[in-house]
Amino acid sequence: MLTRILHVSDLHIGAPKAATAELTLGPLVERFTPELVIVSGDLCHRGTAEQHDTAASLLRALGPPLLVVPGNHDIPYTVPARFTRTYAEFERQWETTEPVYSSESIVAVGLNSVRPWRNQTGGLSDSQLLRAAQILSSVDGKQLRVAVLHHHLIGAPWRSRKRPVARRNHVLASLVDAGAELIVAGHIHQSTVAERREFEIATGGERGVTVSIAPGLGQPRPHRRGEARGLHVYEFDETRLRIHTYTWRDGGWALTAERTFARGIEPLSLGSARRAGEAAALREAAVEVEEENRADERAEEADRVADQEPEDDASYDRSADA
Repeated sequence: MLTRILHVSDLHIGAPKAATAELTLGPLVERFTPELVIVSGDLCHRGTAEQHDTAASLLRALGPPLLVVPGNHDIPYTVPARFTRTYAEFERQWETTEPVYSSESIVAVGLNSVRPWRNQTGGLSDSQLLRAAQILSSVDGKQLRVAVLHHHLIGAPWRSRKRPVARRNHVLASLVDAGAELIVAGHIHQSTVAERREFEIATGGERGVTVSIAPGLGQPRPHRRGEARGLHVYEFDETRLRIHTYTWRDGGWALTAERTFARGIEPLSLGSARRAGEAAALREAAVEVEEENRADERAEEADRVADQEPEDDASYDRSADA
């Protein structure tokens, strides 16, 4: 049975020139019926109470359960509120900056990567990573284990000025070792997806781990090149994870890319090669059996012919008697 997750990021509600694609999420929810909607930060543009109210109303109206983490734009833009009431408005709507969602199909852990003393960059502490590890490693079953944060772990071709989460290698290794299968984020407004074995040397026993950065849903700087507008839909069963990227085009959502990854130890390519090898071996074995059968038939036919021919000695003896 397929389960789906809708992943949106960087709505930037309240931006002066933000478009209104976020208002069309309803039809996508009706179409895909996701079990969970993940929102990986930057719901607002300046973190005001009004912007938080608008974002919360819009997202709750979608219907499915929500897992929401803050982004660097979700805290007050000015001081002293940036340091004295950092998460007050966000927590007023969502209660916590590090939510957890658990069901028979999904275990998702939210991580707050925002740091108020930095404008763009973010980070995760060891205590945050330890908490995530305790939750993810305790999963016993086929649930998809998901880690959610705002700041990206992998980049895209455009706009290289935004730095990834601090100590990226340490964060990624910690989440992988904890058992995360899908690590999602936003921040750079560009879709980027990679599987662990595409950037890590594989020795044969690694689990599949996919890192997915969603394009921004809002577009506060519409004239900037390299700021895509879109979202991700994750679709999975016990053996496969599929990622569908939708981008906003001509007033509607267009399917732009589809990617499929294997869950577990067996990667797709190796699994396909093995299956192809097994099929080839079966074909070769069938050919060998068929050739052996034909050889046996030829031998049997030769024996029958030999039985029907008179022996040379008997023929000579009859000639001699005559």
